[in-house]
Amino acid sequence: MALNTSADAPLPVGQVSRLIGGWIDRLGAVWVEGQITQISRRPGAGVVFLTLRDPSHDISVGVTCFRQVFDPIADVVAEGARVVVHAKPEWYAPRGQLSLRATAMKPVGIGELLARLEQLKKALAGEGLFALDRKRPLPFLPQRIGLVTGRASAAERDVLENARRRWPAVRFEVRNVAVQGVSAVAQVVQAVKELDELPEVDVIIVARGGGSVEDLLPFSDEQLVRTVSGCRTPVVSAIGHEPDSPLLDLVADLRASTPTDAAKKVVPDVGEELDRVQLLRDRALRTVRGLLDREERGLAHALARPVMERPQRMVDDREAEVDALVARSRRTLGHLLDRADSELSHTRARVVALSPAATLRRGYAVLQRADGGVVRSPGEVAAGDGLRARVAEGEFAVRVAE
Repeated sequence: MALNTSADAPLPVGQVSRLIGGWIDRLGAVWVEGQITQISRRPGAGVVFLTLRDPSHDISVGVTCFRQVFDPIADVVAEGARVVVHAKPEWYAPRGQLSLRATAMKPVGIGELLARLEQLKKALAGEGLFALDRKRPLPFLPQRIGLVTGRASAAERDVLENARRRWPAVRFEVRNVAVQGVSAVAQVVQAVKELDELPEVDVIIVARGGGSVEDLLPFSDEQLVRTVSGCRTPVVSAIGHEPDSPLLDLVADLRASTPTDAAKKVVPDVGEELDRVQLLRDRALRTVRGLLDREERGLAHALARPVMERPQRMVDDREAEVDALVARSRRTLGHLLDRADSELSHTRARVVALSPAATLRRGYAVLQRADGGVVRSPGEVAAGDGLRARVAEGEFAVRVAE
């Protein structure tokens, strides 16, 4: 219920604490799962104090229980173990502190953990976080590699030594974190985010040696999986050994079976690259030599042709062809002119033979009346008519006799 308070009529702290306690007392018992981060058992004390933490959200709450509740599992649980607790929320009014009073507690078994991991795996796969089209290719030669691993661990040594042995000039940006336990998830997530924000880091390796299923649980945490899926930098997972398969392997851009394998997959071998360069140089040299040899053979073949040995021969041949064509043209034109001349002479002779002037030269005359008409019949004239007679050498006047 809402309280009627004001600056002039405030409630004392004790009353507020008692009211909160009253509201919490109304809550029933609940089953809670979490990771034990602290255990406090004083000799002779009948109460055990624990701190239960949610590693995915970095939230903790205190738990109290009687020894008879905790002792049955005391030998199988330790800090970092996951447990399920049946408890009722309690409010400690003098300190204003919330805790859980446990009445039952049991450790989470391996089978149950694996089943929950499988459910989480299916849920994340349904969101597409493990899709192959989300995988990004690794750079051929990263200038700086981000490494997230345990401090002075065998995984760190394997990655650094193998990478530098393969490419001595490679540089690393190392983040040492807890790789198991209650703080592992938060530290690994923070380290990955820091490295992803560095523009000079080309690829990130998350490495850890082998361990039990419980030891590798931080690398199947949902928060870590989502952080890696949102990275702009390619991420390589190198967790445990070949049989180990945390969810980080599925969301990472590349899975390495071991930290040593990660170094081999991320960094090229300088010796192999030099051999490859030499191989390419030899292949290029053979190719160039082959091209030169082929062009030389082609040039020799071209120079061996007669036209190249005596280039003027082609001009001489064409000159002879032109002379032959000119002579042929002249002969043809001469024949045509001779034929035309002959035909013209015959035609002229016929024209001359058939012309009126030739007839007049043979002694004939043409009589014309005064109007110029030619007299063709005696009936066309009368006695006394004046006519003109045209002969070969000229003309003269005549008169028709009676």
